[in-house]
Order: sequence, then C-alpha cells, then structure tokens
Amino acid sequence: MKRKQFEEYLRSGTANNITVGVLATIGLICGAKSFTGTQISLVEYCFIPEKLTHPVNRQRYCTPEKRYVMPESEFYSEAYTPANPEFQRDNFLPTKATRLRIIEPSNPHKPIWGLASVLFVGGAYGLSKAREWRLIQLMPSVREEIRSNWLISKLWYGLRLHKESYTAQLDYEFHQWTENRRVREAQLSKMTPQELAIFQEQVRLRAEAEARAQLQQATGQPAAALPGQSMQDIANPGDKVEGSSQKTLQQNTNSSLDPSEALALNTLQALARADSSTALVAAPGSGKSVTLNYLIGRILADSPGADIWVISAKNDSFCGLREKERVIVFDGENPDLAKEVIDNFYTDYKKRKQLPESKRESLPPLILILDDWLVIADQLSKHYSDWNYGGKLLDVLLIGREFNTKFIASLQSFNLAALGIEKMDAQTRMCLNLLLLGNRYIKNGREQESYGVLELILNRGDIIPGKQEREQIKSKYLDIKAVSYKNLRPVMIASVGGFVVALMPRLSNQVNPIASEQEYLDRVFDLEFNLSPTHQIHPKPLSEVANKIYEYFQNVKSKTPKTLRDLKKADRLSGYSESELIDGLAELVKTEKVNSDAPDSYSLPDW
Repeated sequence: MKRKQFEEYLRSGTANNITVGVLATIGLICGAKSFTGTQISLVEYCFIPEKLTHPVNRQRYCTPEKRYVMPESEFYSEAYTPANPEFQRDNFLPTKATRLRIIEPSNPHKPIWGLASVLFVGGAYGLSKAREWRLIQLMPSVREEIRSNWLISKLWYGLRLHKESYTAQLDYEFHQWTENRRVREAQLSKMTPQELAIFQEQVRLRAEAEARAQLQQATGQPAAALPGQSMQDIANPGDKVEGSSQKTLQQNTNSSLDPSEALALNTLQALARADSSTALVAAPGSGKSVTLNYLIGRILADSPGADIWVISAKNDSFCGLREKERVIVFDGENPDLAKEVIDNFYTDYKKRKQLPESKRESLPPLILILDDWLVIADQLSKHYSDWNYGGKLLDVLLIGREFNTKFIASLQSFNLAALGIEKMDAQTRMCLNLLLLGNRYIKNGREQESYGVLELILNRGDIIPGKQEREQIKSKYLDIKAVSYKNLRPVMIASVGGFVVALMPRLSNQVNPIASEQEYLDRVFDLEFNLSPTHQIHPKPLSEVANKIYEYFQNVKSKTPKTLRDLKKADRLSGYSESELIDGLAELVKTEKVNSDAPDSYSLPDW
C-alpha cells in the first residue's frame, strides 16, 4: 500500500515541479517589480536669483545641473526646507528654492508587489519542502515493502522452477513407463514359444531373488543385488534369447560368480545398441579398455556399416579400427589431426540433420570414441582456446540420437565437466548414459583398489536423486563389492534409463570376431570403395592455413560474406601471404566447407 502511494507521489512530481517553478517565477517577477519606479510624488526645484525677473531668463538659468529633486512632502516641510547649496555672503541668490514642477509617482504600489513576491516565493519553497518531507517520511516503509516483495518474488521463482522440474520429471517417468510397457508388449508378441519359456524362467528367478533380498533385509542382513534385464534389452528385438542358445546360457550361468553377471552383460549390450551417448568412467585397472573394446565389438557386430572414429592417447587396435585407419593417436605437440577428426565428425552430423525424416531411419551409426578424454581435452583447450568443441558435443548429446549419432567418452575420474559441456545440469545429465567401473587388482605384486569412482556417486544426490533408491543401490553395491574384492572382478554401476548394479562378467571370450574372412573383405570393400550415400567419405585433413581460415569464418561475429582483403586484416591470419590465403580458400571451397558466392566473396554454408 505504501509503495503505491510512493509511486503515485513520484508520478505527481512533474506537476509539483511545474507548480513550484510557476510560483517561484511569479515571485521573482513581483520582487523585481517592487524594486522599480518611485512610490511618492517628487518636486523638481531650482535656486533662482532674485534679480532675474524675466521668465525667459529665469528658465534659462535653471539648467539641468542646477535642478534638484526631493519628495514633495519634505519640500513643503519647514524642517526639510532646501537651503541654497551655492549660498555665499554678498550673493544675490535667494535662500528659498523655486519649485519648477511636480513629478508624479511611477510605481505607487511597491509594497503590494513586495508582499506578493514574498508570498509566491515562500509558497514555492514551502511546497518543495513539503514534498521532500513527505518523500522522506514514506521512504522507510517503502524500502521495507520492496524488500519483502523481492523476497516473495524469489521464493515464488524458486517454487515455480521446482514445480516445472518436478512436472518434467513426472512426465519423463510416465513417458518412459508407457514406452517400456509398449515395447515389452511388442517384444513378447514376437517371441517364439521356446523363447517365451526361457523369458518366463528368467522372470521367475528374478522374483525369487527379489523375495530373498526382501527377506534378508527384514532380518537385518544386507540385501543382495537383484538380477534382471533393463528396458533397453527388452526393447531391442535383436537381443532375444534363441532356443538354440539355451544350453550355452545355462553353461554361462553355472560358471558365473554372481547372478548379476547376466544383467551386466545385457546392460553392456544395451549401451552398445543405445542411440544416446555414453560416458565410461573408471580408474586405471578397472577394466576400462576391455569394456570399451567389448562395446566397439558389439556395435560392429550389430551394425557392420557403422562409421566409427577413435581419438586416443594409445595406439591400440580397438577391434581392428586401427588397421582401417580409423584410430587417431593424439599428439600433444601437433593436435591438428584430432581437431580435424572432431570437425569432420560434426560436419557429417550436420549433414544428417539436413536429411528429411523418411531417410533418417536407414542411417548407419555415426560414432566418435574419445579415449582418455581428460588428457586430450586439456591439451585441446590449451591449443585452441577459441574452439568450442563442448558445444558440438552438447549438440550431439541432446539431438544426435534422432540421427543415429553419438559419442562414447572414456574418463578416468567422475568429472563430466571435462567433456567441455559447460551446462551439465541434472536434466542434461539424464541424456547421457553412465557406465562406472571399480575393481581390486594386483599390479607388480601390490594390491590396489579403484572403487573410488563408484563410492563417489553413491553419496551424491544430484546423480541418484532419491534417498531410498540411493540406499538400495548402495546396499546392492556393498554386497557385490565383496564378491568383486574376493575374485578380482570389476563392479559395474550403470545408468541406462535406471540404475543397474552388477558384477562384470569375463569379457575376454564374450566379444565375437568382427566377421569371418569373407565378411571382413566385404566390409573393407564397403568402407573403402563403396561410394553409396550410406557410407560417409572422410576427406584428407585440411592444411594449416585452410584450418586457420575455417576457424576465422567460424568465430567471426558478423555473418556476412568476406573478401580476401578481410582475411588479410585478421590477426590470426597475419602470418600468411596472399598466395597462401588464396590456396587455403580454394581448398575450403573444393571441400565445400566454404561457399564462393561471387568472385572474391566467401561465406559458410549455414550463413
């Protein structure tokens, strides 16, 4: 209420200022008027000698310098009778003055003008001071009201954000539940009687394990990890258990250390077939390289035409990708090749985004594997401070699944900010699959543990929001960790829609060969010589000057066509001659990274 009065009082300030100005102006005019003119009648007189009797002579005698002026009332008063200023003894000048004329008053109302001036100026001053006093009186209450309203608005904004986040979470969970139910129904409808019998047996075993875990929890013992399948496994038709493999499945089950090994294997297969990106977080000795090779092998087994590129600090084979020249060994002194691969990967991804919806379903997987990414990202940030690779990874993370494009980043610590994605909040993290490993291993005769990454997320509410769910996962983890510690087998905590805790199986025999000899030759032909649109052809890396010019176009603020003269003025291109700039532009135009709209006019395709 006070704030409204204060605002209304502020809005009336213009009228008040005008009123004060008018009153002050009138007062000044009246004051000036009171100081001008005469208020009483004046007498003009002259001392004329008595011997001058002729009127003309008398008039000529009274020159201007011999004429005097005094008030009329004083002129006729004996006390103020004017004496002759030129009186001398033996002179003939009279002692009494001769009146020449009476001068009428020019401003007889001077007191009234002065009084009016005092009233108007005093009114203006009083009105100004009254307004100032009123504002000072209202200021404390208005300040307190504004502070209260600010706190209320902050609370309301926080509640609104919480409501939106909670609503979005509910919508996501409901959509996930509906989709899982629909996919489960579709999966079950496609099963053969033999497969359905195997699936029912798995459900029965899982129900028994859940009941056993609840019984252990009720008796005060830690609950064991629950085996089962993730929804991604059920959604994938290629993950059905065939009747012919029942015997093999039973053999693997009999030789496993924990029932959750089957769940871990299904989870790895689901991650390999998932269309979303994955972060593999594991300390040295946790089985990170073996797991990454297994994922690559599963991807190639499911999609032989997958377009996979690897950037790594090690010159490993990566399931034969090194022999196909798809592995880039990162060189910290010359990281241009790694940057070129990331730019080419993102360029291919942008081309996919231009395709109509009807052509997206048949796209082969486009995958970028970032091995030991913490070290590589640090070096790239130092060499290319103005290159925003994090924005490209964020684009692929959020939208890439619609175009069968993803990345798999291998990290040695749970520092997702190292991906280069600045806004890695809880909602963004939900789009990223997490695969975390921990293990106890023996190296050089010394026992070492690498469970720190797993135990870190178990205490973080931003990763596992629900306290009850976090306690359940922690209980499963502690139970499986005992088996892992005893048998030197890694523990897995994965987030693929929901959290999975399981003991990793032996993956050395789980990855099938990429293909037979004939299939391998056919695949080499497709990758190297088949020029159909389903196979992406990666050009050779650009030259140094072409890379610098391309970076200039990507980072320039004004998206207008540039000329050779503009390139010469750029600081980053100052070390190149005109001929080198022309060759670099020709190389970019040839690879269609830059358009030449007209002679000496160049721009990016997306401008």
